[in-house]
Amino acid sequence: MSAQDNLTIVLDQIATAEADAGRARGSVRLVAVSKTHDADAIRPVIEAGQRVFGENRVQEAQDKWPGLKEDFDDIELHLIGPLQSNKAEDAVALFDVIETIDREKIARAIAREMEKQGRSPKLYVQVNTGSEEQKAGIAPEETVAFVTMCRDELGLWIEGLMCIPPVDENPGPHFALLAKLAGECGLEKLSMGMSGDYEIAVAFGATEVRVGSAIFGARDYPA
Repeated sequence: MSAQDNLTIVLDQIATAEADAGRARGSVRLVAVSKTHDADAIRPVIEAGQRVFGENRVQEAQDKWPGLKEDFDDIELHLIGPLQSNKAEDAVALFDVIETIDREKIARAIAREMEKQGRSPKLYVQVNTGSEEQKAGIAPEETVAFVTMCRDELGLWIEGLMCIPPVDENPGPHFALLAKLAGECGLEKLSMGMSGDYEIAVAFGATEVRVGSAIFGARDYPA
């Protein structure tokens, strides 16, 4: 099946999950994760109507999205991968949403670049709900204080929270934890759920789901 066909299926499944959860149709936005796929693979999905996309790496996004954004001026591009402080300038310049603010150094770098560039991408805090040592994200117990610091000390308006549950665990409790933390922070936006669990995420209150392989197919990672 084509990526356009897969897109239709995913959107239909999101709508069904919304209905099953008693939520309004359209309350969950789809972020089509296009990492490792080139502009030629992405373009048909844009032409099919999708406008919100996610990328994991700043440099990879720089190679393909400026041209696509010129052709389609209503694209919303999300950074959903870990961000290094030396890439903050490029991230603020290119992305419309940065979902992976997870430590003070990054928050300060983003704040500096936003002021310098006069650009204000929307910001999410990534939470390491599984407390995995190898994974990015602020610790759950530090989330409220971190969001408060971003707001009060750095003047950053945090839109929501994001998480990636451990691959070998039931994602439901992780989605529930993220929703609880968002409530404690006074945030309404929840970025959670990927190709294997986005319907579950909708049931737990996701406002956006990040789906890649279910749309574009299996990824071919460089050796």
